[in-house]
Amino acid sequence: MKVAVTGARGFIGRHVLGELAKRGLEVIATERPALARDRPGTANVRWVPLDIATPPENCFAELQRPDVLLHLAWDGLPNYRSLHHSETELPRQYSFLSDVIRQGLPRLVAVGTCLEYGHQSGALAANFETRPNNSYAFAKDSLRKQLQSLKSVHPYNLTWARLFYMYGDDQSATSLFPMLKAAVAAGRKDFPMSGGEQLRDYLPVSEVARRLADLAVSPQDAGPVNICSGEPVSVRHLVEAWIEQNGWNITPKYGELAYPDYEPMAFWGVS
Repeated sequence: MKVAVTGARGFIGRHVLGELAKRGLEVIATERPALARDRPGTANVRWVPLDIATPPENCFAELQRPDVLLHLAWDGLPNYRSLHHSETELPRQYSFLSDVIRQGLPRLVAVGTCLEYGHQSGALAANFETRPNNSYAFAKDSLRKQLQSLKSVHPYNLTWARLFYMYGDDQSATSLFPMLKAAVAAGRKDFPMSGGEQLRDYLPVSEVARRLADLAVSPQDAGPVNICSGEPVSVRHLVEAWIEQNGWNITPKYGELAYPDYEPMAFWGVS
């Protein structure tokens, strides 16, 4: 089986490559041409230079005609409010993916976001109505709808994997776990954060990668699915657990930062 992966150099992508390679699959990983060096040392992976912003005429052939495309690439993060997502990234993404599908791709697994649910609280199932309230979530949700509409004129299998929260090494420096780790490394005694009472759904990135790999090798036309733990955990509890597990000498300073206004206080996924 041949699996192509876009966004293979990203935080999730690097873990996905390792997971797919362990399964003995033929993996085609894309990278922007300017980055064609210092590649992750993953066996059974063939690298292909490809930029979604300026793709080649026959993308499917350039991807070595895979059985499935695991699409992780997305530019412009972590600024969720930036209009880049809806004005630039959305049309760019749909143009690339629709071309690959029309050229013969039989199956697509694309990642979405839990932010597509908007301000809905509590346990969120994948079949819930989406109510995006920022540019990033709107663009992701719109892309899903466009890809679903494309199926009516060009049949193919689509799985839309909504990611909840995750943590692990090599994550963006602006994410919670790396910020805490960096504060410890800098010798700081205090870690300013929000009140920490918000409930979220977290998975280690290794588990996220495993589940995405499972979806990639599944023949199902699954539609929207949640990649989640199904268990709500407070951010306060999570940070305190990380500190205890790693033996770090740092104290969270609750209430120093405001809660994000683009997400509800309590929500988690239902698998």
